[in-house]
Amino acid sequence: MGNKKHVSSGASEDRFTKAGFIISAIGSSAGLGNIWKFPYITGQYGGAAFFLLFTVCLLLVGFPILLAELAIGRGSRASAAHSFMKLGAGRTWKAAGLLQVLVPFLILSFYVIVVGWTLHYTVQAFSGRLFQNGDFVAQFSQYTSGYMPLVWQAVAMVLVGLIVVKGVKGGIEKYNKVLIPAMVILLVLLMIRAVTLPGAEEGLSFFLKPDFTQLTPESALVALGHAFFSLSLGMGIMLTYGAYVDQRQSLGTATAAIGAGDLLYALVAGLIIFPTTFSFGISPDEGPSLVFIALPAAFSSMPLGWLFGGFFFLLLAIAALTSSVSIMEVPIAFAKEQWGWSRKKAVWIIASSSFALGVPLSMSLGLRPEFAFGGKTFFDWMDFLTSNILLPLSGILIAIFTGYYWKKAAEAAGLTMLWLRLWLFTLRFIAPVLMVLVLLYTSGVIRF
Repeated sequence: MGNKKHVSSGASEDRFTKAGFIISAIGSSAGLGNIWKFPYITGQYGGAAFFLLFTVCLLLVGFPILLAELAIGRGSRASAAHSFMKLGAGRTWKAAGLLQVLVPFLILSFYVIVVGWTLHYTVQAFSGRLFQNGDFVAQFSQYTSGYMPLVWQAVAMVLVGLIVVKGVKGGIEKYNKVLIPAMVILLVLLMIRAVTLPGAEEGLSFFLKPDFTQLTPESALVALGHAFFSLSLGMGIMLTYGAYVDQRQSLGTATAAIGAGDLLYALVAGLIIFPTTFSFGISPDEGPSLVFIALPAAFSSMPLGWLFGGFFFLLLAIAALTSSVSIMEVPIAFAKEQWGWSRKKAVWIIASSSFALGVPLSMSLGLRPEFAFGGKTFFDWMDFLTSNILLPLSGILIAIFTGYYWKKAAEAAGLTMLWLRLWLFTLRFIAPVLMVLVLLYTSGVIRF
């Protein structure tokens, strides 16, 4: 903490503009989760009814914790690791702060592997090679069993590093202002194509007409977990971005805008996935293979499928890159503050370290199947540890810290009295309980 002059959040060039902050935060939340994960869990847990439940969970847990993270970041003007101590919590909360840096570093190690997949499939789709062989299961297995995933993983990490090394305004904000509008255009194009496919009406009905008999206690916990994950909470991202927010920025308005962007993104993703899957007789609950196996089969059967398939994987790649940029920025801010590193040094040391950690994770998916234990690959274990244990735990700590320990939380949030009381009540009595249930469920302690 002794190198104050190196604190990234303190430099004027490392501050977002108002619009740049909203766009970058939406870019962080608009990642692979709402295109890759959201459609298949929606298919598994009830379609439209699950979407409504997901919306309620965003309001009950997602929005309050998102606002808490932004307030902590702006109130401390420090990296995620040091924000708790700087706000007067002392060394008691040091572990909670370090958790906010460890989690994104671990997530980055396997997230860029999937980013690499999306880049590979984008090239394959636009070139037409993806559709030359109709056995998409074999294609995916052959790809993950070779060395090319490592090559694309390296390409993805370098792309992310080249953006982050330019700083907050010159890198993260600048590129998000290009990538997010591009992603919106692709979303609209793909949605128009999907809803005009023959038989798309059945998919629209599944996604837009709720059947509440499909809901179960398990679906409620899945919706809670995804609401948390889709907003990039518990990863230190919004804490770090909060440190870069202009003091005049309304955090309440920002929270609403980010949440609305995340919800709209999930809605449009559903309007792409479900009409497409139902039109071609694909089950909407295919699981993770939906994107890389089932949907290519659908694109191969439609006119100009190579073009729309290319657009789809380009959309995935952009979404994955914008999230990866946000994830990497968290340990970068910490390294600059803790050790006084330059941004360039921090970026390439952390990128190299994360890539090295990701190599055995990637190899465990095919090249070295012996990299597994307990019935899970190294990749699966890292995903399980971060998504199912560390993220919910981090969310619980954020809620407790803001609701009970941080005395100036109300002042930092800048809410009117009614909204302030509702926010603090949620953080103290609703969000921690629900997140504990999510943690117990995702870690396997409770089952249905």
